[in-house]
Amino acid sequence: MLRSSVLTGRYPHNHEVRNNSLSGNCSSARWQTGPEASAFPVFLSKQKYQTFFAGKYLNQYGKKEAGDVGHVPPGWDQWHALVGNSLYYNYTLSVNGVEEKHGDRYESDYLTDLITNRTLHFLENRSPQRPFFLMLSPPAPHSPWTPAPKYQKQFADVKAPRDGSFDKPGKDKHWLLRQPVNPMTDSSLAFLDSAYRRRWQTLLSLDDLVESLVSKLESIKELNNTYIFYTSDNGYHAGQFSLPIDKRQLYEFDIRVPLMVRGPGIKPKQTLQAPVLNIDLAPTILDISGTNLSSVDVDGQSFLSQMAPSLRNGTTRPFFLVEYNGEGHPTTDPACPKLGPGLSQCFPDCVCEDAFNNTYACVRTLDAHDDLQYCEFADSEVRVADEVSLRVMNVSVVSPSRSSLCPQSFVEVYNLTSDAHQLENIVKRVDPAVLQTMNQRLIKLQSCQGDSCRDNK
Repeated sequence: MLRSSVLTGRYPHNHEVRNNSLSGNCSSARWQTGPEASAFPVFLSKQKYQTFFAGKYLNQYGKKEAGDVGHVPPGWDQWHALVGNSLYYNYTLSVNGVEEKHGDRYESDYLTDLITNRTLHFLENRSPQRPFFLMLSPPAPHSPWTPAPKYQKQFADVKAPRDGSFDKPGKDKHWLLRQPVNPMTDSSLAFLDSAYRRRWQTLLSLDDLVESLVSKLESIKELNNTYIFYTSDNGYHAGQFSLPIDKRQLYEFDIRVPLMVRGPGIKPKQTLQAPVLNIDLAPTILDISGTNLSSVDVDGQSFLSQMAPSLRNGTTRPFFLVEYNGEGHPTTDPACPKLGPGLSQCFPDCVCEDAFNNTYACVRTLDAHDDLQYCEFADSEVRVADEVSLRVMNVSVVSPSRSSLCPQSFVEVYNLTSDAHQLENIVKRVDPAVLQTMNQRLIKLQSCQGDSCRDNK
């Protein structure tokens, strides 16, 4: 869902990818004939860019029901896409529409290094007369967290940070945050620490990729002409609110991602505080390419003016939308029979990270005066705890919109100025006028499209 927003520059309610399944529109035929056909690489191609993709595309990419490996999305000249979800060995690629199988030999198969090598080859053989665009999407640090052999012993003593909301009870929060055992069990702590270490180990190969890419750009005398964006498609938690590991919650640790950019007109060693969203990447890239943004159907806005004010004029947004559709299984997990149906990601120790009614929409206000988050769930929580599984199954699995949220939705509100780790849900104490303003902003954003998503009035 998040990668779909990066590619299209649209909020999920507009690109309509609800989750990582084909039925949820992930790389489905409907996605291919709809949003994918107007994703930003299509416009780069019209600008005569040489385009190169390598790595993970979408979770369902390459499946037989979705065009198989022969489907190459429009706009890409060179295509080296992983079939399915993240792997480091024993995977299949679509190489310009042709199947290429890989085994478990480090020298020829380790995916992060393969992406590095093919990127360098592309740069060496590109046409110097035309601009180029690379999108590199390595598996690191996604599970199964397989480090390169030379890095398997690194960070042996590293543990996940024990600060902020780590192992704090999720009181006053949606039921999914109240169900983990608190304090966490020793087995859960050992699991998340191991995952944390291995994630760091896989990132060392990503460091190598970045170093090789920058060195190559310098050697071909293109470094000072090139914008480099370093970012991710989601945040991650490791023990926050006693949830072992995942990325599907509304809190800062899951919705904030790193973003570093260098390029022409950008002053070095500066940090900008204005919010940037994943839907802003596409219009920013197209803005750099010289594309007329008025001809592109996007919800996001270019942040080139923030990075390089000498090149562009622009404004920042004071508030924005966060939306997510919860995923669950219609049947009970055999490993956790007491939990009932409707849940997913129940590991370790049967702590569930997602559910059908972990479906929410938030408005985040971030400006010189306020740092607030207001969220509504597609769940009223009117039933008692032992009926959780029934409640989960009764929620429609559709994009969160005003019509799909419950009439009396469960609400969470946070003042991040005084509570940076979102420990206390202040919905019962906040000024009703503030709640009304946030609610009205949320209603507007949930139905916005294009220009109306950028209207900050």
